[in-house]
Amino acid sequence: MQAVILAGGLGTRLRPFTEVIPKPLLPVGEKSVLEVQILHLKKYGFTDIYIATNYKSDYIESFMGDGSRYGVRLTFSKEKEPLGTCGPVTLLKDRLRKPFILMNGDILTTLNFRKLYDFALHNDAKLTVVTKKIVTPFQFGNVTADGDYIVDIEEKPNFRLEILAGIYVMKPEIFPLIPENQYFGMDTLIKNMLASREKVARYLMKEYWIDIGRFEDYEAAQKEFEKHFNGTI
Repeated sequence: MQAVILAGGLGTRLRPFTEVIPKPLLPVGEKSVLEVQILHLKKYGFTDIYIATNYKSDYIESFMGDGSRYGVRLTFSKEKEPLGTCGPVTLLKDRLRKPFILMNGDILTTLNFRKLYDFALHNDAKLTVVTKKIVTPFQFGNVTADGDYIVDIEEKPNFRLEILAGIYVMKPEIFPLIPENQYFGMDTLIKNMLASREKVARYLMKEYWIDIGRFEDYEAAQKEFEKHFNGTI
């Protein structure tokens, strides 16, 4: 089974770390984020993995090698210009003949990729989107007023949101919907599909998930790594 990992981001929110090391190669535990992703994909049978690169692409390729030390086959695809979170798959469309997983290179998760894949195979949507419910604290008190008088106050309420988890399953039939050689984001693809009444499937995950794109989240991933990944990869 095939998977594509988007590893071309600049990692601007993690500077100065990413001025030296590309974000997917930042360490968590004794491995890099990218290595953890690859080993977790392998655990569920995904052994044909494509790495879509841009920023520090040679660094990533030389570090990862051909994948043999991880028990997978790695193939690298290099963008000449940034193509966003969806455009890079067009560079690989001749190789991606079957449904494949697409995931961002800056997330850590214990998601059961095989269950996700089977779910996607058995629905009639060209795109399956993984979502995650999160609770985000609001830093101010919320006031309810009636004219000039306060009638209620809620101190720092929590927002309960369902977000895109940066993991998708695409079927090859989706390629005509993605323009080639131009920047194209996943949000645009989803909105276009909904506007044209194309089905977009939703897979609500319950497992651990974190995006390491900010300093505080990267630090949290470091602290939580052993708890969630020790002995599982």
